[in-house]
Amino acid sequence: MKKIIPLSLIAVASLYAAEVQLDTIGVESTVITEVAQKAQTSVDLAQTLSAEVPSIDMSRRSGIANDIYIRGQKRDNISVAVDGTKVCGACVNRMDPPTSHILASQIAEIEVIEGPYDVENFGTLSGGIKVTTKQPTQAFQGELNLGIGAWGYQKIGASASGGNDVVRVLISATGESSGQYKDGDGNTIAEQVAIAADASGAAATKFQPKYEDMDAYKKQSVMAKAFVTTLEDQELRLSYTMNKSDDVLYGNSKMDAAYDDSHIYSVEYNIDNISDIYSNANLQYYRSTVDHPMDTKYRNAGATAYSTNHLNTTMEGVKFKNDLDLAGHKLLLGLDGSKRTWEGKKYMTNTASGAIMGTPGVSLTHTETTNAAVFAKLQKSFGDLNIDLGARYDSTEIKPDDVTKQENDYTAFSANILTSYNLDKANRIFLGFGQASRVPDARELYLNAPQAGNENLDQTTNQEIDLGYELNSDTFEFKIKAFYSMLQDYIYYNKTDNQFQNVDATIYGAELSASVYATDDITIDMGASYKVGEKDEALDNQTDTDLADIAPLRGNIALNYEYMNNSIATLEVQASDDWTDIDSDNGEQELDAWTVVNLKAKHAFNKNINLTVGLNNILDETYALSNTSADLILLSAGTDTMLMNEPGRYFYTNLDFKF
Repeated sequence: MKKIIPLSLIAVASLYAAEVQLDTIGVESTVITEVAQKAQTSVDLAQTLSAEVPSIDMSRRSGIANDIYIRGQKRDNISVAVDGTKVCGACVNRMDPPTSHILASQIAEIEVIEGPYDVENFGTLSGGIKVTTKQPTQAFQGELNLGIGAWGYQKIGASASGGNDVVRVLISATGESSGQYKDGDGNTIAEQVAIAADASGAAATKFQPKYEDMDAYKKQSVMAKAFVTTLEDQELRLSYTMNKSDDVLYGNSKMDAAYDDSHIYSVEYNIDNISDIYSNANLQYYRSTVDHPMDTKYRNAGATAYSTNHLNTTMEGVKFKNDLDLAGHKLLLGLDGSKRTWEGKKYMTNTASGAIMGTPGVSLTHTETTNAAVFAKLQKSFGDLNIDLGARYDSTEIKPDDVTKQENDYTAFSANILTSYNLDKANRIFLGFGQASRVPDARELYLNAPQAGNENLDQTTNQEIDLGYELNSDTFEFKIKAFYSMLQDYIYYNKTDNQFQNVDATIYGAELSASVYATDDITIDMGASYKVGEKDEALDNQTDTDLADIAPLRGNIALNYEYMNNSIATLEVQASDDWTDIDSDNGEQELDAWTVVNLKAKHAFNKNINLTVGLNNILDETYALSNTSADLILLSAGTDTMLMNEPGRYFYTNLDFKF
């Protein structure tokens, strides 16, 4: 089968080669709308995604800036694009994942790609996140959002938009801060660290007494956009987003983030209705930068002198897309080019004077990853049968400044075919085949310590089959999707040898979602996911063949009652099975099953004022969402790695004004 799939894709792509940005046909993606309205407990995008999409699990790192897995896939196996801009984090320990550089309150819509089905963005191996932020409007409108919650949580956000026939402008600003949350046992982040430090004897990792009660984070963000009509059907689109986080505590890591500053720029020129055949041309230049120093300043280890690992990354690129309509075939042709730089330095600072001690060293050599690609997508309908095809060719060069380290070049061909067939007005089936690749990043190739890079890594290729069934009726909606993913040269961290290596692996599973419209006022929503991940053989000097980060069976069910127009009360139960299929050789540990009950009520005073009140984890359960794979550099707790528990009972309220 591993030979049949790429051959079939090559044959298909050679016959067709292309697509256009159209409504998805349900195989490869899930679309979340009204994202800002759903982000009630935090502006952290990872929390919103994991709550809304069964295929997404969250990795708890802090009170903010958490990471995501899509079908057990993480890091560079997932691409993140914000309004077409590819975003990367700077931290080698995932303190600032790409999703942390855009706030849920700024977002209009998110498309979650599930599988290797996005040829527009570099590196969509096993999934992707496409974020569409709020767009400027011609009519003047604005919004003010106020939020408070347990443990000193505070949020204030405001946005305004307006313009005329020539210029439309949007400005949005959000500020958020919180004290340290407490888990179900009543322990703050600092207290969780102290328990782990006492178990392992690593007193240096504890927070200093004067910092034990400090806030968990402070976060501010500003987004500004201007859309200018230059000629009929032509528009210049300018966008800038600034995201600034300060003093973010990462309990189960050895360091905390002094700050995390990111800037995202985009200049886009769009032309519509060029001719009957040539419907759209879009040219975009983008640039994103992240400045991220992490240090031991607040830990016992930093009482007299603290260590810092200061990382920076820049991603800039150009993308040119052309939409064509050829005799009923909707075609998208595009060119994509990008360059990412990534580097890190390490140094010691005298705590009393604030002066850097000695000469800074290199933690990650300055590395440039340059990519050039051509891509195409095609969509065609034959009655009740819809077919999407896509193809992409990449050429990538990775060049480190350190002349003792080798350069690496990679080429890859990606392709996919997605089909759906309407059995009748209510029932649909779908099937997809896809192949995509991603290159190793600078961390995996060249990181100096504490993990060792491997300059000889091959790129990873994912060959995947997806199939499913969907039912939509007046009283019931149901969707089930199954997938089988074959990963060749999967890049995986080997704790025994302290190095990344390639290994073949498989991940398979299923997700389902359903809604039952019991009455005009009562709706029941359900979701669940299950997956299995296995290496074809154990890593060097190991015996365990289970893949890490493959969460067990999880699901949720929610009862929604609309007690008056646009006012809804929701009772939700979330549950997870025991986590027993673990990669023990690489730091994972067995976790107990858990059940969490949440309650929320949204009351609409009128069309302009909404009040939301909620209570999460009503039973004050102590539990962990994410495991302890050694892929992350985490604290030990005796013989085990420290788990980061989720928040305990948590009260929150939000007040929204629209005008």
